[in-house]
Amino acid sequence: MKRVLITGATGFVGAQLCEVLSRQGYLLRAALRADQALPAHVAEKTVVGEIDARTDWAAAIDGVDCVVHCAARAHILNDEPGNAANYMQTNAYGTERLAGACAAARIRRLILLSIVKVNGERNLNGAFTADDPPRPADAYAESKQYAEAFLMNIAAGCEMEVAIVRPPLVYGPGVRANFLRLMNLVDRQVPLPLGAVNNSRSLVSVWNLCGLIERLLRDAIPKSAIFMVSDGEDLSTAELIRRIASAMSRRTRLIPIPVPLLRVMSVLAGRRTEFERLCESLTVDISMTQAALEWIPPISVAEGLSRTARWYLSRPDNS
Repeated sequence: MKRVLITGATGFVGAQLCEVLSRQGYLLRAALRADQALPAHVAEKTVVGEIDARTDWAAAIDGVDCVVHCAARAHILNDEPGNAANYMQTNAYGTERLAGACAAARIRRLILLSIVKVNGERNLNGAFTADDPPRPADAYAESKQYAEAFLMNIAAGCEMEVAIVRPPLVYGPGVRANFLRLMNLVDRQVPLPLGAVNNSRSLVSVWNLCGLIERLLRDAIPKSAIFMVSDGEDLSTAELIRRIASAMSRRTRLIPIPVPLLRVMSVLAGRRTEFERLCESLTVDISMTQAALEWIPPISVAEGLSRTARWYLSRPDNS
């Protein structure tokens, strides 16, 4: 039985990961910022406090075989520029501190949950791959890029194996932010001016993401590698809305406003970032991940959206 330390075990991805790993027989330890009841499916806990360049990881990694680092300072849309240092403290320097402690303790494998935003906010020359030069566009993505670089640098000087996972938009039970807002709008059958958007976006269900992480814990992997992940089917924003509406048994209300007009309207309204997220293309190429791990996303987009819709509709505030 492998003992695995999970950081961010109470978060959206971390909680689902704990459930997946517990079913596979892993003994789980949660690294928590503050003392609290054990997360579901977790056998052990340790309190590490804030994650930054000063965190003491000794007790957390004692006796651990592998570490999955999901904890991070979450991205805030249109965050204040002055908060850039906060992202670096947690996401970059905190990861460096953890990686250094793991290397010194001879932890066998460390998996970092990163983000596709390290590649950039939109495709310029086809789907993103792990070999593309990083083009982070904000402080959050820059902090994740630094975390990846720190991890690779530390791994180069020791025997610890490192895997970095870059997901695009992640959805599933407990999803928040933009995806939840989109579900709310579809549920209320609000007319949306996105019927003419013919872009292409990758997304990944939390089940496929956690399944890939479990594979990275279980199987032989390259010593240091980056893995792109998605559901394997890319959708336009308009098609995503139609699929969500179908899964929720709601009427689709899409207005086909020309994209150039949408762009002008978004700039005038000071919402250019939101426009880019909805109308630009951002896809990832998972062929190298599939080849290296002999992995195929087990859950289709249709099934992932159906499960997510059932969760959404079953919430107490939807009764």
